[in-house]
Amino acid sequence: MRVLGFIWTLSFIVEEIHAWGYKNGILHNSIWLEQAAGVYHRESRFGRYRLTYKEAKAVCKYEGGRLATYAQLEAARQIGFHMCSAGWFGKGRVGYPIVKAGTNCGFGKVGIIDYGYRLNKSERWDVYCYNPSAKECGGVLTDQRRIINSPGYPEEYEDDQICYWHIRVRYGQRIRIRFLDFDVEEDTDCLADYLEIYDSYDDVLGFAGRFCGDYLPEDFISTGNVITLKFLSDSSVTAGGFRLEYVTVNSTILSQDIDVLPESDGPSEYNILKKIPSRP
Repeated sequence: MRVLGFIWTLSFIVEEIHAWGYKNGILHNSIWLEQAAGVYHRESRFGRYRLTYKEAKAVCKYEGGRLATYAQLEAARQIGFHMCSAGWFGKGRVGYPIVKAGTNCGFGKVGIIDYGYRLNKSERWDVYCYNPSAKECGGVLTDQRRIINSPGYPEEYEDDQICYWHIRVRYGQRIRIRFLDFDVEEDTDCLADYLEIYDSYDDVLGFAGRFCGDYLPEDFISTGNVITLKFLSDSSVTAGGFRLEYVTVNSTILSQDIDVLPESDGPSEYNILKKIPSRP
């Protein structure tokens, strides 16, 4: 029985490796998901690179977490957590995780881009926190299908929220986002509360749209196998929040499907830029 069990386990592992792929020394699967899903990036409410070491620790503590360790950050990176933003992590170090090498991120390298231990704790960076029980707001997602809700949904979300969802699926697949419910504080330029979609590993490149108001955004389909969602709320006025579903779609099938996106009457150039549906 033990031999049969071992054979079954081995065949399962081989099947998973084949399905997800092993590339550049990284097993693209959720082996470390339970450990790494609690690692997340935060920035100051006032923008990028505004947190001292003391303030960074306070941000993590406020959400019930703590600074991520190097090992936790690396575990998250192994399952696809990729950020082009340097942040504080354990023991006063600064750095960021890179999965895919690029000229603008990581100096062409992959791994933890480590700036080392900072003697000046008044330097201002972002922060990487760890809280394995805080999966409501953000995380690294590798499921083939999943529902994502704004914090507290179906109740109203709270003020001062910054949430990142990094979605990574198998090579050769794309990601389709379908909105089920959407009610986010509306203003002319979506500067107060908003949800952004990035067709990339992070929120630096691949901007695809910013959404607010109470109109359901149209479906969105990625060009590759990764998407980043960023939700931000300011310090006043909240709304009902959002509920969306993502599903994976095989690229070969998608290329043959001419009815993937809903037809449009042709929104104005302004609405294309703002990604806000035209009013009737």
